[in-house]
Amino acid sequence: MQLTLSVLPGEYSILKLDSLPDARAIDGFFALARTDDEISLVCSTAAAAALGPRQRDDGYGALRVAGQLDFALIGILARLTGALARAEIPVCAISTFDTDYLLIKQARMHEALTALADAGCRIERADNA
Repeated sequence: MQLTLSVLPGEYSILKLDSLPDARAIDGFFALARTDDEISLVCSTAAAAALGPRQRDDGYGALRVAGQLDFALIGILARLTGALARAEIPVCAISTFDTDYLLIKQARMHEALTALADAGCRIERADNA
């Protein structure tokens, strides 16, 4: 099965917050996770500053696995992260109901796209990505 990855436009940040943000104030793609120990948010770097994070890591690009992934599929993230691990590229993975996202430092994005293409993935770029 060939996977298609779409490069999302913009720069993203990973935040550690003290409280849950008002999601209505965050434009575009974001992912929120809350555990007993922390609240983490991935959002555009433009939106990050207004949220007053306790900690913040900027400079990420984002890739989305195109289409809807069936829950019965096995090894999708392993295939993607394995290709990046072999290239020694760190990744932050996020799964949603429909698909998976990969956050990669923009400084390593070209290398990451090459590694993923070499692993048999098709890469789609938006005009502004």
